[in-house]
Amino acid sequence: MNTELMEALTILEKEKNISKDVMMDAIENSLISACKNHFGTAENIKVIMDRETCDYAVYAEKTVVEEVTNPALEISLEEAEQIDSALQIGDVAQIPVQSKEFGRIATQNAKNLILQKIREEERKVVFDQYFEKEKDIVTGIVQRYVGKNISINLGRADAMLTENEQVKGEVFKPTERIKLYVVEVKNTPRGPKILVSRTHPELVKRLFEAEVAEVRDGTVEIKSIAREAGSRTKMAVWSNDPNVDPVGACVGINGARVNAVVQELRGEKIDIINWDENPALLIENALSPAKVISVMADPEEKVANVIVPDYQLSLAIGKEGQNARLAARLTGYKIDIKSETQAIEAGDLPENYMEQMGLMGEEGYTGDYDDEYEEGAYDDYDGYDGSDEYDVPEETEEPEEIEFVETDKE
Repeated sequence: MNTELMEALTILEKEKNISKDVMMDAIENSLISACKNHFGTAENIKVIMDRETCDYAVYAEKTVVEEVTNPALEISLEEAEQIDSALQIGDVAQIPVQSKEFGRIATQNAKNLILQKIREEERKVVFDQYFEKEKDIVTGIVQRYVGKNISINLGRADAMLTENEQVKGEVFKPTERIKLYVVEVKNTPRGPKILVSRTHPELVKRLFEAEVAEVRDGTVEIKSIAREAGSRTKMAVWSNDPNVDPVGACVGINGARVNAVVQELRGEKIDIINWDENPALLIENALSPAKVISVMADPEEKVANVIVPDYQLSLAIGKEGQNARLAARLTGYKIDIKSETQAIEAGDLPENYMEQMGLMGEEGYTGDYDDEYEEGAYDDYDGYDGSDEYDVPEETEEPEEIEFVETDKE
């Protein structure tokens, strides 16, 4: 048994996860390559390697002839009889080749061939390892800033967090551990190229899968996510078990589960709502925390008209239109939000509501709030500063002035 070679292959298999069979194939190829460099041809070279003991033998097959014209492929009868007396003219003799006799160049080429195979297998193993983690989250260690990009060490490979995939305002220090979403893994000649992100909506989903057992086992499904990285995320959840509250499962006791995700996202706010097959109810939930009077949704056109109380209009729209914009992305509907007063003027309130209130409608204002919003378009609305708390304005009347008159008292 070739114990030294066996030990070396065992170490390679453990440390670099490279199969022994692959390395033995590489050794066979390197010996053939060395013979080609030494003899000028390898057409008649045979390498026999025992996969159990790692013992190997190299033979050159030569035809027995009376007069040798090509020493690399032919052997004289006299020389052949010294190897095997039974050989005759026309037979093929197997001549043992001693690898120790190879020249320096042939030996160096064989060594380089083996090393190249090791590097190729290393890259392949690393690629396979991270390809399995594509569309999943990994933990990386921040190494350094390269311009505006960040180099991340993922263990056996490095990834580059580009500027476009970074959350604005996030600053990392070297050796800091962060979680990243693996967008894509490409195989290149220089090794795997791993694209990671901190802004992808799926990052939030994977973080909840890690924190919430009900999401991980499929009891609670995350149906839709809309995210503005670094600011706010809206997430619609659904339970396949009527005894499990999907929102409560994701929030956890005293908010422990959702707070763990928020902490990983550096304080990003997360709204968790109930998913509903009824688009009107889904849109109403999506506009939370704003209260809604009515929702009229058109599933074919993917358009919804929403009416909210006057004092809830700015809350429904959100700071710079964020709440309405995220609700539109979450539901897939173009959402038109009107206040109660605007709906009365336009005659858009439901008939039963109009009859109950004794109101008559006429044409009024219409506004669209969807993904195509322009920055600053909703800055005129006051009362919502982006937080979950809001004040309801109280209606007050100016007190009447009272005139005091002096009178004579007896």
